[in-house]
Amino acid sequence: MSSLVLVAIGFTAFFLGYKFYSKYVSLKLFEIQKSITTPSHAIQDGVDYYPTKKHILFGHHFTSIAGAAPIIGPCVAAYWGWLPAILWILIGTVFMGAVHDLGALVVSVKERGRSIADIASSVINKRVRLMFLIFVLLLVWLVLAVFAMAIADLFVSVPTSVIPINVQIIIALVVGVLLNKKNINNLFLSLGSVVLLYFFVWVGSNNPITLSNTASTADLKNMWIVLLFIYSSIASLLPVWVLLQPRDYINSHQLLIGLALLFLGVIITQPIVSAPAVRPLSDSNVPSLFPLLFVTIACGAISGFHGLVASGTTSKQLDNLSEARMVGYGGMLGEGTLALISTIAAVAGISLVGETILPSNGYIDDLDWSKYYSAWEHASGNKAAAFVLGGGALLKSLGIPESFANTLMAVFVVSFAATTLDTATRIQRFILNEFGKASNVHFLSNKYLATLIAVIPAILMAFWNIDDPSSGVSKQAGWILWPIFGASNQMLAALTLMVLTLYFWKKKKLVLPLLIPMIILMIITFSALTINAISFYGVNNTLFTLSIMLILLIVWMLFEGLNKMLHIKNSA
Repeated sequence: MSSLVLVAIGFTAFFLGYKFYSKYVSLKLFEIQKSITTPSHAIQDGVDYYPTKKHILFGHHFTSIAGAAPIIGPCVAAYWGWLPAILWILIGTVFMGAVHDLGALVVSVKERGRSIADIASSVINKRVRLMFLIFVLLLVWLVLAVFAMAIADLFVSVPTSVIPINVQIIIALVVGVLLNKKNINNLFLSLGSVVLLYFFVWVGSNNPITLSNTASTADLKNMWIVLLFIYSSIASLLPVWVLLQPRDYINSHQLLIGLALLFLGVIITQPIVSAPAVRPLSDSNVPSLFPLLFVTIACGAISGFHGLVASGTTSKQLDNLSEARMVGYGGMLGEGTLALISTIAAVAGISLVGETILPSNGYIDDLDWSKYYSAWEHASGNKAAAFVLGGGALLKSLGIPESFANTLMAVFVVSFAATTLDTATRIQRFILNEFGKASNVHFLSNKYLATLIAVIPAILMAFWNIDDPSSGVSKQAGWILWPIFGASNQMLAALTLMVLTLYFWKKKKLVLPLLIPMIILMIITFSALTINAISFYGVNNTLFTLSIMLILLIVWMLFEGLNKMLHIKNSA
């Protein structure tokens, strides 16, 4: 089967979803009205609350949610074949993820920029608010640790990406000043910044920064992790217009151009899908497709982290509520598109590569799906390599030199991972502020102390080595905890949908577009968390205890939500 078929199916589903379903939920459920005064105007402070043009805010939201996860997840999930991955991406994005993101954004805007955790206190009770905040704190610390490790790994494995990624920060600072302080044409500025970035991609592709003569690989990764957290701490304290918005603005253009080039490569080369529709169940040691697939592809279908971004930073910058549909629903469609091309790169693009060296497989003389995904350990160990190699091969088919193409793909991944790191650090500061108010810990209201507390546990998690239960090999804790994160992230989406369901049920709205995804996700995530807990039992007591604590915390929140639901029903 030609990969063009997958492109056509994906684009059709996303177009129809935005044109019809997003319009339906926007008008009938969320009641988007122009007359509402948004928090960016009502609480404008020039730092976090700042009215922003919709195309710039779209760039921020899009690139903040489109980190490395919608690339890594589909690349790993292609292990089960192309059909389950494609179906989950399309159905999940249109009917679940985009509705979740839009709902979180709209409700936060209507509630003066409050986070979903804070809104839960009004919708359910104050106990749920505190539990929600604890759950989110743990989740975001893990996000920060994993994304910092992922970027550090790419800096070491693809040293040609170091120069363009770091120069991008300087470009973003200049763009931020010009966008907000000078009367500069936005289109001219956008094109100029992207051209400049691509120039430094070329510079970087010819000048790798390895530092291999002065430090070991492990020491080099640790150095990058520390530097990344120093950067994200500073970035999270700056006004949003200084670095956050312009960097995301540049990245959104980079993403759109990159996606256009990748899909153009598919159109020109029309690579054949070498993966089976569904991996034969007779294969030995095949992990269970349910529920593992649905938590492996999280951000490419639905992600609880998106609700944190929507209610944490995006809601504070939205100029007009009528723009929420484009930013919230449209942003998730953009991420679904990224997940779609990541899947195509994994199931078809890698067959164009030829000889290569993979992190888990070693040297391969002629790469294809069967060799890349010969074992689950290879699929999970290679992470985003299928996207970098397969995407690079698609770009190479357009006449782009191989070195430049591979560097561009690496910059592609690192840029969005770094954006997520910036945003997550700022969000964690907001959450710590809210946790301080909820628990009467007053020093957490200090933004500098809150930022410090936001990053220190994540750094420790990145440096902490524990034994992998599956192999017994010592690895960084963040990678070992990643399966727990995947399930917890989806459960956060389910809990957010629960809060949104109760919020609109009180207003006597038809809540099925929220309730049905909530029930599906709860079944998936409870199954995944239970399987994780069982796998850790008797092997790693720390991970087993953490899994049980998360399960108990979730059960308590669900009990409180169900109790509130019954109360609303009985009082109606």
